[in-house]
Amino acid sequence: MAALAWLLIPLAAAIGAGLWGSWANRTRRARADGPELDGYARFREAMEKRSSSRT
Repeated sequence: MAALAWLLIPLAAAIGAGLWGSWANRTRRARADGPELDGYARFREAMEKRSSSRT
């Protein structure tokens, strides 16, 4: 019976990890990368302007 309990622990952990993973990924589709990419583009433009003004 003790061996069965030790086999059920990883099984329960795997099921829990699967449930958590599906719950954590449920809102990922709704998010867009637009604001982050826009901010990166502005940062890159500012760095290019700064480096060209120094030379």
